[in-house]
Amino acid sequence: MPAVLRDVEQEIDRFRGRVLAAAVFVLLLFALLAARMVHLQVFRHDDLATQAEANRIAVVPIVPNRGLIVDRHGVVLATNYSAYTLEIATREARGAELEALIDELAQVVEITPRDRRRFRQLMGDMKGAESLPIRSKLTDEEVARFTAQSFRFPAAQIRARLFRHYPLGETGSHLLGYIGRINAAEKKDIEEWPEEEQGNYKGTEYIGKLGLEQAYEKPLHGTTGFEEVETSAGGRAVRRLSSHPPTPGDKLVLSIDIRLQALVEQLFGDRRGALVAIDPRNGELLAFVSKPTFDPNLFVDGIDSESWKELNESIDKPLLNRALRGTYPPGSTFKPFMAMAALNSGKRSASTIVNDGGTFQFGNHTFRSHGDKGLGPVDMYRSIVKSSNVYYYSLANEMGVDLMHAELGPFGFGVRTGIDLQSEVTGLLPSTEWKRRFFKKPEQQRWYAGETISLGIGQGYNNFTMLQLASATATLVSGGQRFQPRLVREIEDAISGQRKPVEREALAPLALKPEHVEVIRRALQGVTQEGTSTRIFAGAAYASGGKTGTAQAVGIRQGQKYDAAKLAEHQRDHSLYMAMAPVEAPTVALAVVVENAGFGAEAAAPIARRVFDYLLQGQWPSEEDIALVRQGRAGAPVGTPRRAIDVPLPGAAAPATQAGSP
Repeated sequence: MPAVLRDVEQEIDRFRGRVLAAAVFVLLLFALLAARMVHLQVFRHDDLATQAEANRIAVVPIVPNRGLIVDRHGVVLATNYSAYTLEIATREARGAELEALIDELAQVVEITPRDRRRFRQLMGDMKGAESLPIRSKLTDEEVARFTAQSFRFPAAQIRARLFRHYPLGETGSHLLGYIGRINAAEKKDIEEWPEEEQGNYKGTEYIGKLGLEQAYEKPLHGTTGFEEVETSAGGRAVRRLSSHPPTPGDKLVLSIDIRLQALVEQLFGDRRGALVAIDPRNGELLAFVSKPTFDPNLFVDGIDSESWKELNESIDKPLLNRALRGTYPPGSTFKPFMAMAALNSGKRSASTIVNDGGTFQFGNHTFRSHGDKGLGPVDMYRSIVKSSNVYYYSLANEMGVDLMHAELGPFGFGVRTGIDLQSEVTGLLPSTEWKRRFFKKPEQQRWYAGETISLGIGQGYNNFTMLQLASATATLVSGGQRFQPRLVREIEDAISGQRKPVEREALAPLALKPEHVEVIRRALQGVTQEGTSTRIFAGAAYASGGKTGTAQAVGIRQGQKYDAAKLAEHQRDHSLYMAMAPVEAPTVALAVVVENAGFGAEAAAPIARRVFDYLLQGQWPSEEDIALVRQGRAGAPVGTPRRAIDVPLPGAAAPATQAGSP
């Protein structure tokens, strides 16, 4: 066979082999494809069908309306309104690109320097957030302008959401608190909640930060709803398939009388201090004042850095809740409690006479009273009415620090009252055990007998809150009845409208003898009739009792006399007053401190008189009288009082833009 033919046959054989190999390869691919199709269609059918449905249907949480807060008469203190915000997806725009985007947005809607500062503040506080607002409360015109040009800003969007609003502005700010965006630490805390509670916060961006908004966060929040929406390939909602509406938060009904709260805040003026008024029959708080106040509306959508700096760095500390966290030496307001401790322990009877010569000598130290002017022989009644220091120096020496601690601790001094707010401080009622635990050096741990003497007049280590002093006063004048102080009276169900009283922990009453209580009550009444607050309560149509107090803000060296004119304003003595009314069956007990204002009868007692006039007679002081109280120059009320119900409440400006209130 010719060589040419052999070559051709070989070439044909090789071609046939290649065709066969290719055919086998193609058949193998088809077999693999068929196997894959069988696997997907048969074995993974249910799983893939679920994923496909999930890509098409999205479950979107619906955040509920936050519950309202009202006072005991139904005055709204915290509410909601809906408005539009312009938000930027910070994950899609960063650095120079973000600044350029904000500049372009500013050509469409107004963006002020304050808006920019607040946005940067939020970026620092809310790292990891998907979007943050650059402008809040847009007008309808601004919404329309942006919508028409939204194609230019893929990283920005308009959102309608609820805003918290505090209609009375600064009034009651410390007890109400405020809400703000959930930060990283709060997100971490929420992750530790039970799974059901975590689910209820899906989509929630704001949470209570302070005051009642924080303490009652969960009932105020409500129950989150959801809706199923069909989405496009780009993730945009096409139509709603189903929805489960949210349940609004419950309404808090407070025991606070917001008119009284507003009056007291007005009487303080620009001065610092606190007042707590409590009903001794049930522990309900009628006023819970801390001055200075702040506007909680500033925090709702993120406070800008300048406003925060102004509040946080102010020497007056407007963010400090002085009624809850401010501690002060009680001064002479402590004397009625010392007297009760003496009676209860048997250390002294009401008729025991002590000679007040103006000084009390203990070792090499001279403890002074009334500027070296003695009161002569004093019994327990006169010791309270005329405020004898010597009487209580000697009593403290006789009792000793540990017996004082044992007798006065049950009144609530040095322990938390259990009020329905967070971050309450304990204050300090000293004892030898406390000193051993508190100090590290052996010489500091030892209790020296001389340290006991000044405790008798409410000085030394003694430091209490006005909440503790008011609660203790209520216990004293009620004959030993004790209650946990409460701001929230009832919680109203958002759906049924039924009100449920807030449960209070039952506290065992103190075993005070009625005849001992009567001794103290009579002496407290004597203070207003012939004692240090006589001028303030002249002409009152009711009988009240009280005790003035003056507490050192800074120590004075031995042998050196106190001279307010030589001290800086923040170093001057505090003015205090504790009181109750009416004497025969007290319905209100209070404690008030005006910081660095001097003698208790000059600054604190006049405020207490106006509180009693309001509660017992429905009177609002004249403008002239209010001015005198604010200046620390008031005695008995002057001018013609008004009916309290006729005086309009102070209010914050209404929201500029509202798209309907829930």
